[in-house]
Amino acid sequence: MPANPHALPASVHVLERGWLSANNILFLGRDETALVDSGYVTHAAQTISLIEHSLQSRQRPVQLNRLFNTHLHSDHCGGNAMLQARFGCHTSIPAGETDKVSRWDENALSFQATGQQCPRFGFDAGIEDGATLMLGDLSWQALAAPGHDPHSLIFYCAPERLLISADALWRNGFGVIFPELEGESGFPEVAATLDLIATLDVRLVIPGHGAPFTDVAAALARARTRLDYLRSDPLRNAQNAVKVILKFLLLERQAISLDSLPALMTETPLLALCNQQFFHSSAEALADWASNQLIKAGAAARSATHLLNAG
Repeated sequence: MPANPHALPASVHVLERGWLSANNILFLGRDETALVDSGYVTHAAQTISLIEHSLQSRQRPVQLNRLFNTHLHSDHCGGNAMLQARFGCHTSIPAGETDKVSRWDENALSFQATGQQCPRFGFDAGIEDGATLMLGDLSWQALAAPGHDPHSLIFYCAPERLLISADALWRNGFGVIFPELEGESGFPEVAATLDLIATLDVRLVIPGHGAPFTDVAAALARARTRLDYLRSDPLRNAQNAVKVILKFLLLERQAISLDSLPALMTETPLLALCNQQFFHSSAEALADWASNQLIKAGAAARSATHLLNAG
């Protein structure tokens, strides 16, 4: 076991990405290479460049053999199609999503609901809860981690005490609890996932966003505090979702005309659903509220005609 708690095995490489993409975790095994999560489609060319650079740095250049997704939100799987086209990599996705992907049901998948892009991709296998994966010559266990997404998985390597937590646990919180926005259960599932992580012997967490971290107990405490805050008034979860979705669209487009914002609130299905279920306001009022929230947080600015990305 490494003396440095932040140390990674030689076969594990974390490609820390900025928004819009989730982190990519690259595994360079003796006989096989693999990637966990492919990032957003607009970053796919950069993702391929980063992977190729890492592969070519080896004494014997190799191809990317396998691709795994922790869950199928666009920032984690948006690069799948381009990676498959470039490398022909065997692709595994959460077992609970295989039917939707086979049919490419955009109503059931999250891309259409959030107004985000994800080119159609295929898959070769589903990953079941409890499955054992060999990544970077290390044994990892796939564990169900519902809450942020009903079919999300986390990957745990007991010998190295490493956890790939996706959006189930960040240094400060976790991803939007989407099921609650649609009238499904999500808060209890987040609590159960945090409890599951607490049972694991983890020295280093590799989150879906942000740098790897070691202070797992403190992160769990912050996450539980955050969950209590959201669960005490479900409107707060909807408010967070609206801000996150608008910020994501703003990051992708960099500028959105002020005149088009009300239409965005009605034409983006999940924003319209949040308004219907939680805000009960006009599209104009919701657009003003969301814009002002981002501006107040330093995440956006306003010109005479446009909402601009900032921060």
